[in-house]
Amino acid sequence: MNKLIVFVVMGLSFICRIEAQTSVLKFRDDKTFKIVQFTDLHYVYSEPEKSKPALDCIQHVLEIEKPDFIVLTGDLVFGKPALAGLEKLLSPIMERSIPFAVTWGNHDDEQDVSRAELQKYVEKLPGNLGKMVSGLPGYSNFLLTIRSATENKDAAAIYCLDSHAYSTIPSIKGYGWIRPEQIRWYAEQSRFLTERNGGIPLPALAFFHIPFPEFQEAASNDGIRLIGNRWEKVCSPALNTGLYTAMLDAKDVMGVFVGHDHDNDYVMDYNGIILGYGRYSGGQTVYNNLPEGNGARVIVLKEGSRSFKTWIRLSNGEIRSKIDETSLPKEE
Repeated sequence: MNKLIVFVVMGLSFICRIEAQTSVLKFRDDKTFKIVQFTDLHYVYSEPEKSKPALDCIQHVLEIEKPDFIVLTGDLVFGKPALAGLEKLLSPIMERSIPFAVTWGNHDDEQDVSRAELQKYVEKLPGNLGKMVSGLPGYSNFLLTIRSATENKDAAAIYCLDSHAYSTIPSIKGYGWIRPEQIRWYAEQSRFLTERNGGIPLPALAFFHIPFPEFQEAASNDGIRLIGNRWEKVCSPALNTGLYTAMLDAKDVMGVFVGHDHDNDYVMDYNGIILGYGRYSGGQTVYNNLPEGNGARVIVLKEGSRSFKTWIRLSNGEIRSKIDETSLPKEE
């Protein structure tokens, strides 16, 4: 749903484009909208037995939760042939005709196809809503809006960003970072949606693979309460490009959800933005030490409210770390 908006500043007009995808997402009649986040599935096509728990997790969680939308936050495939593995992994989702989107991780394009080829492939799949925005670094950058249950307007937004893979600067080691151009794009889209919403920021969530440095800052702060498991250090990039600050300035993003660190599944409130992990959703192809096995994060938005509920749904059906408000009250 690309729309042009004309702004007038000091008598001068200029045109900006809102780059939201054509929306098929809509709040239910009861004004709720349920999202399931799968992350770090690490599916290896040539190792079906080790990978089977990833497929089982998708099947079991979807049977129970019946979400309106699914987001997969990176490291979906971990072996050759990558496209065959990707098709196998996404089949349970496509069979249920549930809309979905993919943000790539640092391992997805280490197999036998490039990031560009992965994106081109997934964009052709039925149900995929994540269409690459041209002109930005990376491939899984896009904005999706959720329509109101009763009114002809957007009621919430979902930002997905490509957090890339590894540092491209030889003197800086470690993981990649979300680039300034992507952050400017996010800020522009947020501003346009706010303007169209009568000056009120549209409630939003953001998803990507690698956590930004504020995850480590918040987790190291003794005054901040973590709900969930923290079994490893935050593996964020060495450079901070300012995405978190841009979100604080825009006042729209309520929660940021990532993957990457397999042994973390906690959430925490950092200056009014929930920073959270999904739950490791994969099998036995890579390290994973969280108790009670794999699972997924569930997020339920409420139209008209700047809050959401969230919990971990384990593959065995059990619920963990259920939060009834974004203010993080006592865990149930």
